[in-house]
Amino acid sequence: MAFEDYVQINQFSIITDIGNVISVIENVKPDITLIDINLSNISNEDGLELAKNIMNRGCKTRIVMLTGYDLPVYRHEAKKIGVNGFINKNIMPDELLEILIDINNGIYYFPKTLEYIEELTDSEKQILQLLANGYKRKDIASIVFASERTVSNHIQHIFDKLDVSSSLEAVTKGLKLGYIQTDYAE
Repeated sequence: MAFEDYVQINQFSIITDIGNVISVIENVKPDITLIDINLSNISNEDGLELAKNIMNRGCKTRIVMLTGYDLPVYRHEAKKIGVNGFINKNIMPDELLEILIDINNGIYYFPKTLEYIEELTDSEKQILQLLANGYKRKDIASIVFASERTVSNHIQHIFDKLDVSSSLEAVTKGLKLGYIQTDYAE
């Protein structure tokens, strides 16, 4: 791509106060808004929630997730809520610019993943998170207000969907796919 192609970017702004992001977008009217998944240092919500809020407000901007959290579950969720692209932060600058120009021209960008995942339900995600936090089935049943049998059924569905045969494997794969939230920053 020649230098002349890059002049399509007239302005670049960084917003660190999530509280006024909607008003900034409405006033500046950016063609593209880049959002990270991890906003823990500036917000209580994650980037996917922020993207959903921006779209629900009817802001006329293309939303692209630019993140180091390049996990299948996040790509799937981003696509499901209707963002325009999902890009790993480890991309080369010239390739990023080419993709952003394509997105600005109406192309959606979601790189293919080799790993297919059957989406977990909210209950299954919660139970998997509790397993990762070290809770036993009996404790999980108490926390989610369900019988141990119901929790066991959910755990079996998790095993089936993740194609694993133990809680340890489920937690390991859940971490890899992004279903399990960790307390450490990017």
